Amino acid sequence: MENEQAQFPKLEKGRGQKSIKDLDFLLDIPLEISVELGRTRILVNDLLQLGQGSVIELTKLAGEPLEILINQKLIARGEAVVVNEKFGVRITDIVSPMERVKQLG
Repeated sequence: MENEQAQFPKLEKGRGQKSIKDLDFLLDIPLEISVELGRTRILVNDLLQLGQGSVIELTKLAGEPLEILINQKLIARGEAVVVNEKFGVRITDIVSPMERVKQLG
């Protein structure tokens, strides 16, 4: 068997732009974004005792960053703001790719 040199097609200019346009369909995929203020565990008996005006203590301390989740995966942290009488979140920190990989395990 003889060694043959591999043959590759020539690259054309602008081919990278075509690839970007081919991926434009990803821009229309809906994602669920949620913001987590905190968590807690509660017994069913205690849950049944809750009524209007009850307070549920969360694990986060006041002033700690809120967690911004996309499809239930942490992607950023932020702080609560009010914009035109509605709540919003100002992003203060984007989760690094390494942190996101650690979440998978």
